[in-house]
Amino acid sequence: MSEYYEPITYLVTEAEQGWTVKSVLQRRLGVSRKLMSRIKLTERGVELNGERVFISVMVKAGDMVSISLEKESSNDILPEPIPFDIIYEDAALLVVNKASGIIVHPTHGHYTGTLANGVVHYWQEKGEQFRFRPVHRLDQETSGLLAIAKNAYVHQHISEQMIAGKVLKKYTALVHGCPSPGEGTLEGPIDRDPAEPHRRIVTPSGYPALTFYKVVQCYGQGARVELRLGTGRTHQIRVHMAEFGHPLIGDKFYGLPQKPALEHGDISALPTNQDWNEAIGRHALHASELGFRHPLTGEDLVFQVELPDDMHRLQELMRTGEHAV
Repeated sequence: MSEYYEPITYLVTEAEQGWTVKSVLQRRLGVSRKLMSRIKLTERGVELNGERVFISVMVKAGDMVSISLEKESSNDILPEPIPFDIIYEDAALLVVNKASGIIVHPTHGHYTGTLANGVVHYWQEKGEQFRFRPVHRLDQETSGLLAIAKNAYVHQHISEQMIAGKVLKKYTALVHGCPSPGEGTLEGPIDRDPAEPHRRIVTPSGYPALTFYKVVQCYGQGARVELRLGTGRTHQIRVHMAEFGHPLIGDKFYGLPQKPALEHGDISALPTNQDWNEAIGRHALHASELGFRHPLTGEDLVFQVELPDDMHRLQELMRTGEHAV
């Protein structure tokens, strides 16, 4: 017999009397068609007042509509005792502060040593069973906040919030030069570089991309910048900042001049500090703030984390004008 997570329930009000169960699931619980089809195939399926029913059944005030999701596991991910920093956890969500250098999910050539391996091991040690479902991704070198859904319903709802632009994602970057003006919007369609598929470039034929930036502090030849995503393209911040003429310090892909001259400045004339690049050893980008509405409780959640030690040390070098030792 299959095991199930705690049911997700909804109490029918007077205003919803006469609706079908399907309408309640779609309009009140926000269950997608895809997820509804999966639930209907399970043993418990959709229940009304504790009894399994067809979704065409009508409801009345005071009825309890519930769905039960089968327990899942990531059998294709090898559990490994890899430490990670937990910021928040409940029955539906896990939010972590990812360290730089760790890959989020196993990929070709990287089947072990990932955050997924560590999280699956953590759940296993607790006697819990979930499928590893990151709601978004962070590059290997990017540190900071990452949300992981514990079931398909939660993943669906946060993903929909992201598509609707209702998820707050703020990043802190340390960049070469001091952007001017000190606050603005970066727009530029992004797509793969035909000559090097692992890279991304700004190109008229690319996908729309929008980044909001604000200079927090200038340090002579560098600056601390706060960025907010309007879209979520791969490498978006790194590509936009390089195109703007202010690449991230330590960025091996986009830290060198891409063009002799740019609309917002001349990157070829940009004074760079090689000592800063060596001091950080990775691109200086940190996911510092993450906010969204909890799919089950409706609570607005906002998480913040401080700069990691390596970026803090780099900022001090920039502030004092010193070089790496």
